[in-house]
Amino acid sequence: MGINELYGIYTEHPTITTDSRNCPAGSIFFALKGESFDGNRFAAAALEKGCAYAVVDNPEVAADKRYILVDDCLATFQALAREHRRQFDIPVIGITGTNGKTTTKELVAAVLSEKYRVHCTQGNFNNDIGVPKTLFGLKPEHQIAVVEMGASHPGDIKRLAETAEPTCGIITNVGKAHLMGFGSFEGVIRTKGELYDYLRQREGSKVFINAGDEHLAGISTGLDLVRYGLTGTEGLAVEGRVTDCSPMLHFEWRAGGGKWHTVQTQLIGSYNVLNMLAAACIGVSFGVDEDCISHALAAYKPSNNRSQLEVTPHNKLIVDTYNANPDSMQAALRTLAELSCAGRRFAVLGRMGELGVFSEEGHVLVGRTAEELRLDCVVSVGTDAARITDAISPNSFTQRLNFSSAEEAAEWLRSHTAPGDIVLFKGSRLARMEQVMNLTFPPQ
Repeated sequence: MGINELYGIYTEHPTITTDSRNCPAGSIFFALKGESFDGNRFAAAALEKGCAYAVVDNPEVAADKRYILVDDCLATFQALAREHRRQFDIPVIGITGTNGKTTTKELVAAVLSEKYRVHCTQGNFNNDIGVPKTLFGLKPEHQIAVVEMGASHPGDIKRLAETAEPTCGIITNVGKAHLMGFGSFEGVIRTKGELYDYLRQREGSKVFINAGDEHLAGISTGLDLVRYGLTGTEGLAVEGRVTDCSPMLHFEWRAGGGKWHTVQTQLIGSYNVLNMLAAACIGVSFGVDEDCISHALAAYKPSNNRSQLEVTPHNKLIVDTYNANPDSMQAALRTLAELSCAGRRFAVLGRMGELGVFSEEGHVLVGRTAEELRLDCVVSVGTDAARITDAISPNSFTQRLNFSSAEEAAEWLRSHTAPGDIVLFKGSRLARMEQVMNLTFPPQ
């Protein structure tokens, strides 16, 4: 069955499900595969629960006309999402990058929502399945879409861009993450740059770029660039400067040499100013009123354990446990060092995943950064994370400890932290550093 014919069926049954446990009446079930499951095995159950059709790629399960047999369910799923996206002649902004892409996506959506009806990626649905699901959410009332794209292997962004067909885009930055999949830092740059490659081929496309990022500058030739960045760089459409960061980020920004706007954000970390400026730049480009842009940026509140500051009865906690790589780890440590503190500064760190051959070097780099910043104490949790604390000299100002479990780390922290201390929790998602935090400082 061709995509046009399948799309005709979709228009009559415009609900897609990939989970046989959630089968709305009249929906279409796609039998996707994973490392430990084969959706074809659940196609019959999906039909029994109310699905009108099941798209499968195993001919042995196609028992009747309710089964739509295709060569590859995932490829068909993506192609159908692309066909749905083509029904909407609206701007689609593609967002990728090593760090900050989810925060930037949310900021961009918040800014554009001041003027437009915006559809955007929910959570971090930014992979081969998440991007199509985002596209299926497009409705006639939407005036603009913001689509986040993640990658862990070469070719990932190319495939996602060809599915979402963005009209403009932004790469927030490139850093040392997922090196096991990319093979090298140069592999990261090439893969993120696949968004640029796609946009070069699209007439009238536009790229928003941090003018101070030399890696992005090196791969941005031949593109229609709209530049943003920190004050002092030439040729910026939007510029900004940090005015305070104790603890929340305060900054000023202006567009095209116009009036300055002051924004008091609800984010910690001076590094977030670039995410804010990216959103402001995109907002200006799409004609959003500048005061409305400032309002949206000030109103944005982070969630999902990203750059959050929590205040307990006795301590301040920096919660950034969603993901980690050497660049974001160092940025978080610098934020901790910059904050005014009546007590001691503790960094509680978990391992960084998917660094491949760079894993040893990356963990050592984080430990040495913590030592250079003269943090009071670094606690690593787990065997892999021990490489962070092992990199800190026993004779340095910074106290270093490693614990094998969350329970052990939490027990030590409870007895050694005091009122006025600031405690950072940071690690890759699989490190589950929020567990250490909740054991140390139970939610009230």
